[in-house]
Amino acid sequence: MGKMFIEERRNKILDYLDKEQRITVKVLSKRLNVSEATLRNDLSDLEKEGVLKRTHGGAILLDYDQSKYSFSTREKINRKEKNYISSKAEKIITDNQCILLDASSTALELAKKIKTNPKRLTIVTNGIYTALELRDVPEFTVILIGGVIRMGSSALESTIDAGVLGKINIDIMFTSASGFDFENGLTDFNVYEVDLKKEMVKASNRVVALLDHSKFGKSSLVSFASIKQINTIITDDIISTEYKMELQKHNISYI
Repeated sequence: MGKMFIEERRNKILDYLDKEQRITVKVLSKRLNVSEATLRNDLSDLEKEGVLKRTHGGAILLDYDQSKYSFSTREKINRKEKNYISSKAEKIITDNQCILLDASSTALELAKKIKTNPKRLTIVTNGIYTALELRDVPEFTVILIGGVIRMGSSALESTIDAGVLGKINIDIMFTSASGFDFENGLTDFNVYEVDLKKEMVKASNRVVALLDHSKFGKSSLVSFASIKQINTIITDDIISTEYKMELQKHNISYI
């Protein structure tokens, strides 16, 4: 294996942990062809980010609560699932649509997908990284909704600039969430961003939720889309027959 950049190496470590839940420095050193001292530094830094816990001779993966971590940390978690979900989402986008991407790490993954196979699109987002990812594609008209940015956040928040949503005909909103259940719909932990996401939902003709398997049956702090406002759910796992029937009962399609 050739020499890797720090970020690439640490993503590899997280990939191994995601599959195996625990790993030793000795094993990592052999797999990545990197010194044990360098890997101990990597593990220490990743522990500070709250992704893993150091153990004697290695590390274990922590239970993941995205409300505690920065965007850069969340982006590294469940990468395989996000890649799969965004690939499915990209297939339902057609030429000359206006789509809305929230500021989630899953929506950023979708932005990377549509960039590799560009169609003529108008893309509305409150995600700073998402807007930057798409800015140089000539087929795209990118509209960044203004607001307030907090330390450590990737999102422009508050409803300061939400009025622009009423002037745009949005075909599809792609959004992720901290949790989904049939009582509360889509919920999130960020009270400030939720206010804007509620306005985004109202302005969109179709709401598509991008949810990995860990989000089902969980409820976070505040709801931003009721069960009646969700049109489609795209996920990475096969859900139970009972869950599918419940979705059908609420006229929610499932991919």
